[in-house]
Amino acid sequence: MIRAIFNHLRGVVSLFIHVANTVLWATPLLITAVFKFCIPLKSFRDLCDGFLNRFAGNWVGVNCWTQRLLYRISWHESGLDTLRAREWYLVVANHQSWLDILVLQKVFHKKIPFLKFFLKKELIWFPILGLAWWALDFPFMKRYSKSFIKKHPHLAGRDLDATRKACAKFKTMPVSIMNFVEGTRFTGEKHDRQKSPYRNLLRPKAGGIAFTLGAMGHHLNSFLDVTIAYPDGAGNFWDYFCGNITDIRVQVRELPITQEMLGDYYSDRQFRKTFQKWLNSMWEQKDRCVEDLMFTPYCDLKSSPSIPPRFIDHLPVSEPLADSEK
Repeated sequence: MIRAIFNHLRGVVSLFIHVANTVLWATPLLITAVFKFCIPLKSFRDLCDGFLNRFAGNWVGVNCWTQRLLYRISWHESGLDTLRAREWYLVVANHQSWLDILVLQKVFHKKIPFLKFFLKKELIWFPILGLAWWALDFPFMKRYSKSFIKKHPHLAGRDLDATRKACAKFKTMPVSIMNFVEGTRFTGEKHDRQKSPYRNLLRPKAGGIAFTLGAMGHHLNSFLDVTIAYPDGAGNFWDYFCGNITDIRVQVRELPITQEMLGDYYSDRQFRKTFQKWLNSMWEQKDRCVEDLMFTPYCDLKSSPSIPPRFIDHLPVSEPLADSEK
């Protein structure tokens, strides 16, 4: 009983610090964004982008400090040694909880550029953070169902246009583009509804990362395959704030981005099939990796890392490699 009360008090303190920290750094961030919007000089806007990313990094840094101060989390991380803070990355991870975002920010803080996500358009109205995401050039996407597109065919391709514009902005400064390719958080209900072939994952959606690779492949340095596991259970923000999550495990694999991975996903049917097979192979490995991270003593995991699937192994032998420049 006393422990539960203490944990809830810790949750209140933690929540207050996170909110105060968000307001603290969102204020100069939004002021800088207004100046950036009003003064259309490229050199000035590039300068503003540097300050904006610095404010966002400081926000993450204080969150990490809060985690070390208030929680006793056993962090098990691998694959971070070769990462660089001044390069471009495409980051892909499984998605179990909104907590995944805080985990990724902590794991990659100062190791790679600030993570930027593709967000649902409705999230721009999220208090404080919505405007902060807008100021940081997070791309907001309007999702349309297939039935809606059939009734309003003129809206087809809007997501691609938004992605294309976002990728154009991302070329000017090192960035880490984050994508949860399952499209939503894992739950047993969603897993059953999808008839997912994986035990711990939903079906991956290849279109978003394939288009990003096609649009930015020559700017991106590496593809980061991230697997997150919570042996205590994924929980939610309140579980995290209260200190109920004590063990978080993250495996990062850095994959090279090769020429054959850069193709026209929406027009080239063969490339689309190849890309989907490659991503499905990666997801099969990730499904096994989640179980290993959950149930294997962590010291044994590093001794037998799985070999990432190669894109070239999924290409038809009789056909040449896809060339994005043809």
